[in-house]
Amino acid sequence: MAKSVFSTPVITPVFRFLANICLKMLGWRVEPGTLPPPPYIVIGAPHTSNWDFLFLMCAIFHLRLDVKWMGKHTLFPRGLGWLMRWLGGIPVNRTRAHNMVGKMAELIRSHPDTILCIPPEGTRSAVKEWKTGFYHIASQSGVPVVMAAIDAEQKSLRVLGHVEPSGDVDTDLPQIKKMYINIKGIRR
Repeated sequence: MAKSVFSTPVITPVFRFLANICLKMLGWRVEPGTLPPPPYIVIGAPHTSNWDFLFLMCAIFHLRLDVKWMGKHTLFPRGLGWLMRWLGGIPVNRTRAHNMVGKMAELIRSHPDTILCIPPEGTRSAVKEWKTGFYHIASQSGVPVVMAAIDAEQKSLRVLGHVEPSGDVDTDLPQIKKMYINIKGIRR
């Protein structure tokens, strides 16, 4: 895989320093819990604001991780797409079927150090049902799902735990969602 901002020898420490300053100035803290060894899928919820991306980047630098994240293709405009990819982004065009589940599962199988972050809501808007692509990617690639939360009320970015998908999304998804019941996003 191509180098990203998280694995650049000179720039990464500078960005880590700036991320930690931002977190401290804004009064936010990172609570990493216990992370499994890569590869794994991270779901970040609730996804309610554009600020979520900034906090995601700060948490990644703080935790010294090298993360790929999936985002809608419109975040990768001509001329700036390279920057979003350098920041770890993988564009997803949700208007057409592209077998993204299979492609991301193959990415994880071929690069066993992969940490892939996906917002399960698929949007910043309020949704009743989560997208299940993250679950199917984890299931197909045989990796755990790490549940991470952006808790605006507590001003914390924290890992809530992780689960090994059983292959039964109808059983596992309600248990995963239950972990987020008392988490308040930046907006709502």
